[in-house]
Amino acid sequence: MNGNTQDVQYTGHPDASEPGTGHERPPLRRPARGRMVAGVAAAIGRHFTIDVTIVRVAFAVVTIVGFTGLAYLGGMPVYLAGVPLYLACWLLIPEEGSDHSILSRFLRDRQGQSGQSGQPR
Repeated sequence: MNGNTQDVQYTGHPDASEPGTGHERPPLRRPARGRMVAGVAAAIGRHFTIDVTIVRVAFAVVTIVGFTGLAYLGGMPVYLAGVPLYLACWLLIPEEGSDHSILSRFLRDRQGQSGQSGQPR
């Protein structure tokens, strides 16, 4: 195990999603430390109590198989799932210490700008 996966593994109880057991699932947040790119795989691994390496391999396999053009889902190439899925998760999963994702902050800022543009100076 390398140094950047040690901080992101969740060692909770296997039944972490059962309410009332005292082992609640950790919130879905991208960690500030121990991530390789944007922390998406680390967040998913921690939240679902899966080894982060398995999540990273799954993203890589979906992306590589899609780019080879071998697999199709309902006529849609799989590569339309790998990279865009990762980017969507990066935009939608908040970072640790924040309640808002990148996309929600962007949309909130845009709404604030459009509300101010209609006001007289």
